[in-house]
Amino acid sequence: MSYVFLALAIIAEVVATSALKASDEFSRFWPSVLVVVGYATTFYLLTLVFRSLPVGIAYAVWAGLGIVLVTLVGMVVYGERPDLPAVVGMALIIGGVAVIQIFSSSAAH
Repeated sequence: MSYVFLALAIIAEVVATSALKASDEFSRFWPSVLVVVGYATTFYLLTLVFRSLPVGIAYAVWAGLGIVLVTLVGMVVYGERPDLPAVVGMALIIGGVAVIQIFSSSAAH
């Protein structure tokens, strides 16, 4: 279940971070509610993840995939376009998460 909770935490964080921009500095009510509920959900789910996954591994996966997914949301929803160095950097993040999952004995499988 740890990876299910981790996936849900990543989704909640992506929703919250994406809503943060839409909140317009917390001046819009519903996006602001999404930010608060999304981050609260994220951190609660992470506490469940930490029961069985090492904090460093869980955080690396959560942060890395969150960065990439928020960038994709930014592209689709806000029309933001990352430049080549940003794309290369995100590819390295994805590679790092893959290395952790495939080769690390610290990651519970």
